[in-house]
Amino acid sequence: MAPRLPRPRRFDVYAASAGLLGGLLLWGIGLGVRPADEPVVLFDGRWPLLVPLVVMAGCELLRRAAPRTGLLIGTAALIADTLTRGSLVTVIMYTDLMYAAVLYGPPASARRIPWITGLLTVAGTVVPFALWRVPEALLIGVAVGIVSFAPASTGLIVRNHREAADAALLRAEQTALLAEMDRTQAVTAERSRMARELHDMVAGRLSAIAIHSTAALSLDDAATTRQALGVIRENSVAGLAEMRRLIGILRDEGGDTEPAPAPTLDGLGALVDGARANGLDVTLDAALDAGSGSGSGSGSGSGENLPAPVELAAYRIVQESLTNALKHASKGTVRVRLDLHEGALRVEVTSPYGDRDTPRAPGSGAGLVGMRERAALLHGTFEAGAVPGPGAAGGKIWAVRATLPLAEGDLT
Repeated sequence: MAPRLPRPRRFDVYAASAGLLGGLLLWGIGLGVRPADEPVVLFDGRWPLLVPLVVMAGCELLRRAAPRTGLLIGTAALIADTLTRGSLVTVIMYTDLMYAAVLYGPPASARRIPWITGLLTVAGTVVPFALWRVPEALLIGVAVGIVSFAPASTGLIVRNHREAADAALLRAEQTALLAEMDRTQAVTAERSRMARELHDMVAGRLSAIAIHSTAALSLDDAATTRQALGVIRENSVAGLAEMRRLIGILRDEGGDTEPAPAPTLDGLGALVDGARANGLDVTLDAALDAGSGSGSGSGSGSGENLPAPVELAAYRIVQESLTNALKHASKGTVRVRLDLHEGALRVEVTSPYGDRDTPRAPGSGAGLVGMRERAALLHGTFEAGAVPGPGAAGGKIWAVRATLPLAEGDLT
């Protein structure tokens, strides 16, 4: 069973109908292309030229549905029309088939047809002139060029412009897609940063509130309850202040006010004092200046040349580590140590690991994720877990260790 040809487009039906009606009009008034006495006219009379006309009009139905098939059949019809008195409409419809074959056909046909018609035009110009040696012979090449090469070249030019326009549209769509992806990634990164900041600012306060409220409810002692309520109120007020500061930064659309400064390592002393007020036994050992030794207590030494992102990350890691120690650590000393080593800031926080006899606060694991993300953003390293304790007594401690590079090239 022969395959069915595609259904013609509406415009192609209109073109075929207009060509057929125009050809019938010229046929009706007896207007032909060649006189009957020319040697090339083998089929004299008016009726033979109707066959190529009808076939060419049928090929117009295939100008976009099957352009190569229409061109091949149209070429045969044009040759048949040449052997009759000819119709101008048949020739015009053939030029449209040549144009459509290049414009709508496969890329291979679009490249080859202009070359083939160009060679035919050259041959139609050179060969007749070489045979007959008369200037009129050059008109054969001109006619071949007008009928074949000119529409093929026009079709190729239009096709190239359309392909260039499609490529430009595709590049614009890709650019818009990449811009949307960048915007989505930026929003996601900003949401992650805000989540880390919010967690680090509030988690410690709420953990202290939860632990001391549990202690106040479980112990029947007025002094202890009063002390726990005092700690709860202090942490509530401080937590609300930090929340207001963060919300104020997020709501500031005009940019008229400067954002609150990010915490630095100079605030480690106050951070440790707050952890002690919440019931932790904390020692701080910060050796961050080239000429300073290790010191313990609530003081801290902040290096003069530490990049701001490194200071913020180190502060938040210590803050979250103290929060985790408050929630999960056993009774004992929590040690915080910071030092500079080979162009990097090393942060280590250790706390007793094991069962505890005081209430625990629930944890979600977001703190460890946030600390790991902060170290990764600076191309540093981070590890946390239970390790053997120092000395011969045995036991385990929970250690949080982070290494944050100081070089500016490592922070990009």
